[in-house]
Amino acid sequence: MKPKIGFIGVGIMGRHMASHLLEAGYQLIAYDVVPEALDFVVSNGAEKGGSCKDVAARSDLIISMVPDSPDVEKAALGQDGIIETAREGLIYVDMSTIAPGVAIKVAEELGAKGVRCLDAPVSGGETGAINATLSIMVGGPEDLFNEVKPIFEVMGKTIILCGGNGAGQTVKACNQIQVALNFVGMAEAFVLGAKAGVDPAIILQVLSGGYAQTRVMDVRGPKLIKGEFEPGFKSKFHYKDLNIIMETAKEFNVPLPATAVAHTLFTAMLASGRGDLDHSAVINIIEDLAKVEARTSQE
Repeated sequence: MKPKIGFIGVGIMGRHMASHLLEAGYQLIAYDVVPEALDFVVSNGAEKGGSCKDVAARSDLIISMVPDSPDVEKAALGQDGIIETAREGLIYVDMSTIAPGVAIKVAEELGAKGVRCLDAPVSGGETGAINATLSIMVGGPEDLFNEVKPIFEVMGKTIILCGGNGAGQTVKACNQIQVALNFVGMAEAFVLGAKAGVDPAIILQVLSGGYAQTRVMDVRGPKLIKGEFEPGFKSKFHYKDLNIIMETAKEFNVPLPATAVAHTLFTAMLASGRGDLDHSAVINIIEDLAKVEARTSQE
């Protein structure tokens, strides 16, 4: 018998993930602080939850997909949170991207109430959520991972147990380093070429056929050179992730010089009012500095 799933946070990513679970035949209770987001999922067949506490009381397994560490702490441990109706055997899977230390804290405090916990952040952006091709990095007990894996398989393709509680978030931090640096590298390449008079479409074509090719380039490159920055993943959320990365690096005394540059560029994005644009819009900062737009003239 399929477990009844509570889904907390049905925004840009969560709404698609929840919809896949509904399509797979899971009974779903949804909750979001944004009424319009909640109404969208309810219109697709989910029951409406009144709070995180209410969702927990009515579910066998809870998934959360919320913006940041404080949001997870509030949903899990705060007033009207999961902990208020926590019970032996309840499963909690947080798929947000948060600080590893917070994931461990939540697992310990809910664990004291008998709740079994996984941290399972994702990569792939809105495109991956829409197509159910997310990469899912999981931290927690292996037996619980195996129990929940069929649910993960509805939402993603690459699903890997990374270690104990918190390990999924650590790997997600590593992922966000690489993604940020890919965006910055692509931006610098396109801006340099454009400043020298080469059409960015030509640069994209050449780089995509060689060692410089990345998934970032495949998915966002064609949109970037047309100046299309509708968010698949908002810059302000990647900035949040970079803050987590820098704090985690400080905790473990690990120097991240290139990531520090990316962090500065994303700080400039928010300062310039571009936080709601896609994270590929970091190219705008390089363009401002170089006084050129890396846009294609080709159709």
